[in-house]
Amino acid sequence: MAIPNQRVMSLEEFYQLRESTEQRLEYMNGVVLMSPSPSTKHQRISGRMYVSLFHFFEKTNCEVFHAPFDIELKKEGIEETNIVIPDLSVICDKSGLTEQKYIGVPPLIVEILSPSNQAHDLVVKLNLYMRYGVQEYWIVNPMLDSVQVYALNGQGQYEQIAIAKEKGTIDSAVFPSFSVDIETLFL
Repeated sequence: MAIPNQRVMSLEEFYQLRESTEQRLEYMNGVVLMSPSPSTKHQRISGRMYVSLFHFFEKTNCEVFHAPFDIELKKEGIEETNIVIPDLSVICDKSGLTEQKYIGVPPLIVEILSPSNQAHDLVVKLNLYMRYGVQEYWIVNPMLDSVQVYALNGQGQYEQIAIAKEKGTIDSAVFPSFSVDIETLFL
């Protein structure tokens, strides 16, 4: 959701605004977006997903980061600046890590929907992540107890490769040994 009556601003102005507020703000090509505070259920799901991902990637070259942690999407051929705060992101190329953020494209991003940001995560971020080449995008819906998994196909487009609701498991395409039990996730 964009900040009301907000004009397009420079990256420098964005960082100044971030210093003066406690709000979680994202930056999409000059437009500032405010993320809602997460609900209790959102936080429980995020914690369970983080623990699963942390244990899976322990002793590997990849690392999982949870919000709030900035991801400055960067890909050759795309000049605009987009800074997002995914609920969870997996980073395998550590060369993009700085003290404050990651610059690059994580192979896996997980977003947990909130009632007020569904369209943003389901449409805007899905298209943004696809354009930058995030290999796999998980959308977790606490209102429906469901998970949708999208993976890039050979043409660089997202295809929905899995969906699970209320029970069963959901598997990663990019990290084939990683799976999540839906019932446990939504306890």
